[in-house]
Amino acid sequence: MNTPELTSDSDAPSVTRHNLLEPSILPIKRQQRSIGTLGFTWIWIGIAFMIATFQLGATGVSGLPLLQVVAVILLANFVLALLMTLTADIGTEHGLSFAVYLRAPFGVHGTHIPSLFRGLVAAIWFGIQTYLGALALSGIVEYLTGFDNWAVWYVIFAVVQVINTALGIKAVEFLSSIAAPAIIAISVWMYMTLDVLAVAKGVNIWTFVGDKPLTIMTLFLANVAFWSTLAIDIPNITRYVRTPVDAKGFFSRNRHIFLAQLVALPLTQTWIAVIGAASFIAAGDWNPINVIQGQSTGFSLIVLMVLVVLAQWSTNTAANLIPAALTFVNAGAPRVKYPTAVVIAGIIGTLSMPWAILDNLFAFLFSYGSFLSAIGGIMVADYYLIRRRRLNVPQLYELQGQFHYWRGFNPAGLLAWAASSVLAFFSGDWAFVVGFVSGLVIHGLLMKLWIVKRYPQQEIVSDSAEQWLATSVGQDWSYDADSDSFRRTPGGQG
Repeated sequence: MNTPELTSDSDAPSVTRHNLLEPSILPIKRQQRSIGTLGFTWIWIGIAFMIATFQLGATGVSGLPLLQVVAVILLANFVLALLMTLTADIGTEHGLSFAVYLRAPFGVHGTHIPSLFRGLVAAIWFGIQTYLGALALSGIVEYLTGFDNWAVWYVIFAVVQVINTALGIKAVEFLSSIAAPAIIAISVWMYMTLDVLAVAKGVNIWTFVGDKPLTIMTLFLANVAFWSTLAIDIPNITRYVRTPVDAKGFFSRNRHIFLAQLVALPLTQTWIAVIGAASFIAAGDWNPINVIQGQSTGFSLIVLMVLVVLAQWSTNTAANLIPAALTFVNAGAPRVKYPTAVVIAGIIGTLSMPWAILDNLFAFLFSYGSFLSAIGGIMVADYYLIRRRRLNVPQLYELQGQFHYWRGFNPAGLLAWAASSVLAFFSGDWAFVVGFVSGLVIHGLLMKLWIVKRYPQQEIVSDSAEQWLATSVGQDWSYDADSDSFRRTPGGQG
């Protein structure tokens, strides 16, 4: 097998002096990947149990029968999970984080524009989840002591989560393994309690029909947009998922991912939405914290509130703090290390006034979904249609290398993102679909007709495919700090 030249150009500045290298954003080797099927499933259950998900169910049942709401949300999340498996392969094949991969379609400097936008959205979601968790903490303390001050717990809860996430992916996986069973327990209790409450009021949860105007398509697209954030940066997590040696096939390479994303995500998301709908029907309030406080006392109230806190905590670490931190590391390395980036994400999220955002959740979802869906389309076009999964990974860490393009920016990626984001933003409910498809088409055409001809991409013009692949050919991308160079090394069993 021919091996490409992977060392730095002799006439180019060392990448270590140009903020492209930092340990937390180097490719993850096979032996470093510790998350299996069950671990990834626990993570997804923890992620899906967001209190904001309850609001999606409540909004759905305010205008549609619950059976329709269930079918729409289940289908929407399954479709999104399918799209997510495409971007997930960037992590399982090459061990790359989201922000580092964006150096390919956007350039070594251009990556910071879309990746930091995603990082800010993730940080804001951290604030939302922290706020909801703080309400639960405040409820516990108020019941026990009479002291009611959610703002104090808002700050304390934020600090604890930042510390946990800064400890690394193993701490995140451990928390999810504890939180996920707790989440299942609390959800079962909540449904049974709400069903009894509804029956006592003479209401059947499954035949109730609200009177607010809502279309099936609006609910479908809102649920797709809900996870558009993770649809693009899921490689941040999947690069830690175990992969078998020489897993040449897409399905075998991503086998640990399929159960979590295609089963755990849709089922958990739909189940939580059902509880939100039942809460709205039976208690007139989608927020489970208020329902728990109204329906429970004593030890059961404390336990349930603790479980709510765990749910928000597990979501925040995997879905919000890690993605945000890695984008900040990518932009500020080597001065900004991973723990520092986690702190920055925590501060931004804490100051984002999430209580105001929750009052306009659907508008928030569709607004940022417009921009993020376009990034997803660009990633899929670049990774599959342009490069065919081949990637010159060492050049991602070169300032003056292949991905320098025009002054560090790839005009194709930036123009495609700008055009498709504008189209999506003014497409109303169809924002996610319009953004994804237009981003894919525009970027693909600009790369093929313009950029590739002007800025040759080695993995595209090369006759050999294997030298630009990693996991599927039993190899790892490895960086040697002593020689400041990358090598491909045989990958161990993951």
